[in-house]
Amino acid sequence: MVAMAKAHKITLEVEDNYQKQTYRNRTYIAHSNGKLLLNIPVKHSKDSLHQKSKDVTAENNFPWLAEHWKSIQVAYKTSPYFEYYEDDLLPLFKNPAVKLQDFNITILEKIVAIIGLEIKIEKTNSYQKKTELQDMRHLVNCKKEPLYDFEKYHQVFEQSHGHLENLSIIDLLCNEGPNTLHYLESQSLKR
Repeated sequence: MVAMAKAHKITLEVEDNYQKQTYRNRTYIAHSNGKLLLNIPVKHSKDSLHQKSKDVTAENNFPWLAEHWKSIQVAYKTSPYFEYYEDDLLPLFKNPAVKLQDFNITILEKIVAIIGLEIKIEKTNSYQKKTELQDMRHLVNCKKEPLYDFEKYHQVFEQSHGHLENLSIIDLLCNEGPNTLHYLESQSLKR
């Protein structure tokens, strides 16, 4: 989100092949036991080795949305701003997610609106290995995640676990509230 907060326009890569173990279907939140993984189960294609990201569907045979929402409620109910944003976030966890990419874009658009980020969001028409735009596609990879020196902010479980890095934007939103956009704009992506 720091990269987005510094841009006036972003172009989402929607024509690439799906890669496992990326932030496309996972995020972390702060929880009483430390970092808690929220993973969206996906159906993998058996017909081909390469499945387009836009074609990946969520596995809705069990109530993962309800479990994620319950985890978020438990994690952030004592945070300063959870009650303020709860009604905005809840609809994201009510309807089954069909296409993973569409679900992610819906969440992104909701978060952008909540924090007041004025940014134009476009989508690619075809996959380009190299682009003239500033290429931030590497940020989706959670295995090779670089460490950034972001300022610390107060977190709900900080006394128990110290400051936890690389959490969902929901953590920042619930702890910083209206200051979220200012915080994002003031950070640097330099390592």
